[in-house]
Parts: sequence; C-alpha cells; structure tokens
Amino acid sequence: MNKKVMIETEECIGCQSCFELCPDVFGFDESSGKANVIIEAGGSEDCIQEAIDTCPVECIHWK
Repeated sequence: MNKKVMIETEECIGCQSCFELCPDVFGFDESSGKANVIIEAGGSEDCIQEAIDTCPVECIHWK
C-alpha cells in the first residue's frame, strides 16, 4: 500500500519548494498562492520526503 501525501494549505506560505522538487506530485495555485497535491499516491516517495523535509513551515505530511 502506497503512502499518501497531504498539504495543510492554510499553513502553506507559497514558497513553491515542493512544486520545484516534485512537479509530478505537487502543483501551485496562482490564484490562492498556495501549493496543492495533484497526485496523493504513486509519486516517488523519496522525492516527496525531500519536499516534506524542505518545507519551511512543515505543512506537508504523510497520511
């Protein structure tokens, strides 16, 4: 069973680091200025973990 990733969008500051690291998993909503998850499961777990570790406000989590 694959892990799923989520973003607490209310905490997101829009730095785009997750989107830059894993554009296949994360998107960026220009209108809200926040990141979003476009694929909850199936992306590279290593890439997602790097995005989690890089997030300056720690709003990306496994669920």
